[in-house]
Amino acid sequence: MRILIKNATVVNEGLMKITDVLIVGERIETISNNITDNEAHIIEAEGLYLLPGIIDDQVHFREPGLTSKATIYSESKAAAAGGITSYMEMPNTIPNTLTQQLLEDKYTIASQTSLVNYSFFMGINKDNLEEALKTNTENVCGITDDGLYFNNDEGILANYPDFLEKLFSRSETLIALHSEDDAIIKRNTEWYRKQYGADIPFDCHPKIRSEGACVTATKRVLQIARKHNNRLHFFHISTLAEAYLFDNTTPISEKRITAEACIHHLWFSDQDYQKLGSKIKWNPAIKTEQDKNGLLQSLLENRLDIIATDHAPHTLKEKSGTYFEAMSGGPLVQHALPVMLELFHQGKISLEKIVEKMCHNVALIYKIKERGYIRDGYFADLVLVDINKPWTVTPNNILYKCKWSPFEDQAFKSKIIKTIVNGTIVFNNGAFNESKTGMRLKFSKIR
Repeated sequence: MRILIKNATVVNEGLMKITDVLIVGERIETISNNITDNEAHIIEAEGLYLLPGIIDDQVHFREPGLTSKATIYSESKAAAAGGITSYMEMPNTIPNTLTQQLLEDKYTIASQTSLVNYSFFMGINKDNLEEALKTNTENVCGITDDGLYFNNDEGILANYPDFLEKLFSRSETLIALHSEDDAIIKRNTEWYRKQYGADIPFDCHPKIRSEGACVTATKRVLQIARKHNNRLHFFHISTLAEAYLFDNTTPISEKRITAEACIHHLWFSDQDYQKLGSKIKWNPAIKTEQDKNGLLQSLLENRLDIIATDHAPHTLKEKSGTYFEAMSGGPLVQHALPVMLELFHQGKISLEKIVEKMCHNVALIYKIKERGYIRDGYFADLVLVDINKPWTVTPNNILYKCKWSPFEDQAFKSKIIKTIVNGTIVFNNGAFNESKTGMRLKFSKIR
């Protein structure tokens, strides 16, 4: 298969230029002006923007064990429609991904059903340290505790400094952690329970899972990681106070500690709980307008390094009920890039910076081989966008298996036209090509 994209405005490595891109097989062969190829399928892209495919380092696709709300197939399809060409998935499936065999089982499912490229985190808790340390760093993106706290009362690893000392002193793998302090959250929960009983208003969520809970845990983990010089990544930073704990002077390729912001923390604030309630209940919580704006500014200042989704679908029934009944998390992969392009239209972030934070830096942090850039010889993971084609999110165009979105009725100015994965047009103006599956991501051994 040969594809020639003509006259696209390519956004890549801090620059924008109108050029042609020739794809041969799975890879980009040539980037140049006035390419001719009589054998190629021609895509006329004048007026359209060509970006590297988005790489999302934090998703929950729920398979195996929770397939009533999502599957690798359904959510990878939604991801393709959203311009995401690669994802890294969390271990809080059933069973939890706590053995190397269970990890490989997920790769087997993805090899048969995922429409985009994939990697899966090895899960870690206090009982499987030796098993987690067997993780192959060339074939697996990293190890994490994210999401596992939902299935027990012990909480996340940020609350166990003695265990982190053991983990950090021995691990040569990238470690990615969720960082909140359980003791503070429990005290806050009891205080609000005394005030409201079971019917706590959802706008109390950021007061329960508070700034203090986030900052306390993040400081604790940072202190231990710096001692051991680990390769540590912080998922979903939700407060401006936390963002200021991170270095913005070291080049991204040299950082040993990195951090991310998520789409929901960049778009929503505590002012939205009154309208959306449980639909924007996430852990860590969506917080103040100051935090929302501060996180975006921290991305621009390079205190925060990448943008992710924390895509975590639940059924509407699971998102219903009282504060304690409604589950935390929501679906995002289909709408993440449109959200960031909307922030571009608002003058808050450039297209070049969006590509840096959603493509280039993710590839650099995880040392993903031959992806994340538009370069000769790299895999042809690309997304073609019309930044002036308005559309509105409706129930009819939501692709998540859970069939809802916190962005329902939201009008976006930009629309994803095509998504190319390994040289195959997987998404094309609303239609899908399911003839091929994505590939397992590969990583440089030195992390």
